[in-house]
Amino acid sequence: MPDNKQSVEIIYKAIDETNLLAPPEQHLEKAIDTVVFGDMGKLNSLGLVTFIVATEQKIEEETGFSVTLADEKAMSQQNSPFRTVGSLADYIDQLLSDASNE
Repeated sequence: MPDNKQSVEIIYKAIDETNLLAPPEQHLEKAIDTVVFGDMGKLNSLGLVTFIVATEQKIEEETGFSVTLADEKAMSQQNSPFRTVGSLADYIDQLLSDASNE
């Protein structure tokens, strides 16, 4: 079972990929407290979709599990898992834990 460190590294790889496609003003920093989306976030909705797809691909490459990050479960949470790199890493850990227990 992956730990939070692995999820953060997966997100950092997705950030690298997303930054290659985004204009400089939308580049994300590789830091646990980087705001991904929302107030103070650098990504617009298209940038967020690109980032989510890249992250899902990296998760499958690294763990062998196929997960969907932007689903009803994510959207119904009081605190968005897409707020920061740290909150997304926690959410990924939760999804991978659920997937490994199925």
